[in-house]
Amino acid sequence: MRKRLNNIFFIIGLTAVIIMLCTFDVSFVQLWQSICQAGYWLIAILGLWLLLYTLNALAWRIILKESGPCNVNLKTLLRLTIAGFALNYSTPVGLIGGEAFRIMELTNHVGVNRASSSVILFAMMHIFSHFWFWITAIITYIILALIGNLPLTTPIIILLSLITAFCTFAIYFFVKGYRNGLVIRTIRLLGKIPGLHKRLNRFLQKNNENLQKIDRQIAQLQQQSKRAFYGSFLLEYFGRILQCLEIYFMLLLFGENNGGGLEGHLLTFLHSFLILAFTSLFANMLGFLPLQLGGREGGFAMSVIQMGMTNEIAMFVSIICRARELFWTFLGLMLIKLHLPNKPTPKETTP
Repeated sequence: MRKRLNNIFFIIGLTAVIIMLCTFDVSFVQLWQSICQAGYWLIAILGLWLLLYTLNALAWRIILKESGPCNVNLKTLLRLTIAGFALNYSTPVGLIGGEAFRIMELTNHVGVNRASSSVILFAMMHIFSHFWFWITAIITYIILALIGNLPLTTPIIILLSLITAFCTFAIYFFVKGYRNGLVIRTIRLLGKIPGLHKRLNRFLQKNNENLQKIDRQIAQLQQQSKRAFYGSFLLEYFGRILQCLEIYFMLLLFGENNGGGLEGHLLTFLHSFLILAFTSLFANMLGFLPLQLGGREGGFAMSVIQMGMTNEIAMFVSIICRARELFWTFLGLMLIKLHLPNKPTPKETTP
């Protein structure tokens, strides 16, 4: 059964990648020209993402170790991290296929309850860090606007206010979830959707005890393991900051260094930070698209132009980011085919 599910995940992800390649607006000639133009910078970008995935795996490992003994090494968690994100990128409405795959693979090591709670907590922390990342970007934009580097018009003020309100509400929602658990509350909320009420109620009644255990483990991380909570959060947030280097490298390739020197390079990095933040926000709003097809390109175009740069730079950045995504998504799908050795499922313990 596990092997069959593994193959299903692989086929779904590979099909989505093929569809994306067939519907990609950029020709393969233009794609190859952009890759050649990137040169050695592309190798640096691919290596950067290995570091980012390692930080993700370390954050997940911190969460996992707080719920009990952890016999899963970092190499295994890194494989599951890359494979999980590959599934999330390539399937509609991300954070579905990847999380189910991680739980399935990790269950043989730590049991279904610990696997489920750690994966849910890791996904929550990943999303939670994004909201703080976007809040930081808004503050950064306002500071740069006040010193005259970026425009601050009425429409922009309204947009930034709406984003701030959205992120503040989301952070509040996540904090409540960390304190009280999120699984049962989310299922009950989804149960109000017409057509799902009876099914989710039956699921809740059948699995109520296990779901309560998962919620207790989620609440335990924030209430009793604050060091682990903030440690995993900082790793995730720091990873978002490091990701800005991807765009920073490409801006340097186009000579966009704001006059050079320490101040010029710092300003270029801050512009890279804002481009990534607003692009990721726009792309996540269209998360129902496989590989966020079109959303990321549109986000890059709007963000880069807002920074006073050309359409050519926006196109180049979006093509290279898409090439990087394809590389790691394909590699992640290949890692799905590497099976973990079957081990007896550990006996669950109630925290």
